[in-house]
Parts: sequence; C-alpha cells; structure tokens
Amino acid sequence: MLAAERYDRIVEMVNVKGSMRVSELSEHCRVTEETIRRDLDRLEQAGRLRRSHGGAVSVKEEQPEIPYRVRETTHVEEKKRIAQSALSMIRPGDRILLDASTTAGYMAANMPDNMPLTVLTNSIQVATELSSRDKIEVISTGGQLAQRSLSFVGPLAERSLETYHVDKLFLSCKGVHLEGGGISESNELQARLKQKMVGISDQVILLADRSKFGVRAFARVTGLNAVHEVITNQPLDDDLIERLNSYDIKITRV
Repeated sequence: MLAAERYDRIVEMVNVKGSMRVSELSEHCRVTEETIRRDLDRLEQAGRLRRSHGGAVSVKEEQPEIPYRVRETTHVEEKKRIAQSALSMIRPGDRILLDASTTAGYMAANMPDNMPLTVLTNSIQVATELSSRDKIEVISTGGQLAQRSLSFVGPLAERSLETYHVDKLFLSCKGVHLEGGGISESNELQARLKQKMVGISDQVILLADRSKFGVRAFARVTGLNAVHEVITNQPLDDDLIERLNSYDIKITRV
C-alpha cells in the first residue's frame, strides 16, 4: 500500500469509528506503530484528523464547543438555581473540584467569603471569581487553553489532576443519555479531562439542566453509575426519574 493510499485509509477508518488508537491502525494497515504516528502527524498538519493521546480523533464528527460567553446567556435562571443548590452541599474544609461550566461559574460567584475551602479547577472564570476570597485556596490545573470554554485541557491538565484527591466534584456536561452511554461532552479533550476528574473524586454531583437530558454528544465521559447525585431543574419526566433512581442516584430538583 502506497503512503497516500494509507493516509486515505486511516482517515476513512477514523471517520467511521470517531476515534482509533495507534495500535489498531498499525494492525489494520500492517505497518509499525512508529509509521502510524508519523502518518497521524502529517494528517493532523493537513487538517484531516486530530491527534489524541495514543491515537487520532475524527474532525468530521466532532462538535464545536459553544463559547462560554454564549453559554452564559442560555438557561440562566435554571443554572443559577442549580448552582445555589450545589453550594448548599459544600461544608467548611471541603476539597472540591469545579469544572469549566457556566453553572460552576455561578457557584464560584456566590461562594461564601468566610468558608475555608480548597477549590481545584480547570476554569479561568472560576479561578478569577475566587481570587478575592481570602479563606479559599484555589488550585488551577494549567494546561492547553481552550479559548471557547475559557478552560485548560490536554495532557498537562490531565497529569495535574492525578496529583490530587477531592471530596466532591461538581460536574456539568453536554449531554445525559440513558440509552446512549451516560454522560458525554462535545469533544474528546473535555471528555478525557472530565474522566480524570471523576477518577479523583469521592462524590460526583452532576449539574444538568433539563435541556441536557436525551442528548448524546460526541465524546463519552462516564456512565451514570459513577454519579452520586443529580441536581436539575423541574420538570423531569416521571419515567426519567424512575430510571435515574434505578442507578441509586439521588435527584434534587430546583
């Protein structure tokens, strides 16, 4: 197989599956993994796919992130009520993790001034909101700046999270789909980082307004079995509530 033919074959397979690992591509194309890595570098430079940790991701199917400033103007009242309910779960001395969602931004904006906390976040907005709170220790992951979400992502951010352990994770997402694999995000970089967040947290609290349910986004984060509590706004269908209860998930409606 000529190199040009191999490039076409790689792009075709990645587009069909959404993402593939180097080892899989090496086996299908019958070349070494080192050759595949060089191929992926060239294909990324050409804009035909995007490199990921250990493989490649389709750029054809990936959904662009909605800019933070746009998300700030949608479902505002619902998000503020969800954020207020989430704040009531925080106790002095807690070590908490806030993602880069607008709901987490509302939590940070209304965080009590006099409560000692440690807050780990990948969000520029959250870190900025908490910068004036004397009793709150803020730790930022650092990493690659995702401009649309004003967040840090990528391998450096992922490795940073591995250094810590937190009591509570307040997590948002692009979609919650009961039949479609659980919680999902618009792109793989966000999904991978949120997988790490779940892995270092004792308790996972999902913050999701009603519009997130029934949505199956591009990249899977985790199954619903990893979630301990869902905070959402009314109304939720009785059938949906029943199915969430089957996962032993506490539901708070605001």
